Amino acid sequence: MQTKILNLKTLMLGGLLVAAAIAMPAGKAAAAETPDSLAGAILVTADKAKELQAKGAVIVDTRVANEYAEAHIKGAVSVPYKEKSAKAPDFDASQDSFDLGKLPADKNAAIVMYCNAGECWKSYKASVVAIKAGYKKIHWFRGGFPEWKGKGFPTE
Repeated sequence: MQTKILNLKTLMLGGLLVAAAIAMPAGKAAAAETPDSLAGAILVTADKAKELQAKGAVIVDTRVANEYAEAHIKGAVSVPYKEKSAKAPDFDASQDSFDLGKLPADKNAAIVMYCNAGECWKSYKASVVAIKAGYKKIHWFRGGFPEWKGKGFPTE
């Protein structure tokens, strides 16, 4: 009797899991992590981003304005990357919006792009757009704000 009850519970739980999987909308799959590299950009850590900032590099926060207002790397400028395109390396930048006019006019200026790391693609996409626009010294800070904060570096 005990075995039959246990088997019945197992079957019911299995059925619930299958039902939940079927009910999950297809578009709700977890977003992919950003790539480990980006052609035309130099991948940097928090330590290197801080060093570049000390040498005069412009730090660009590509997150939405309210995230920037809440907290950001001290001295960073807010240039939100507004994305509608897929979170994928072959994204269609024409679906998105990024104000290149807020970047330095000098296309040889060192620029560090960051966002929230992991599944946040804004800094990756902003870096791609800047590279395609002719910027030569793009540093992509893939670890972004979470890595910076984790190091205890200055925020405001």
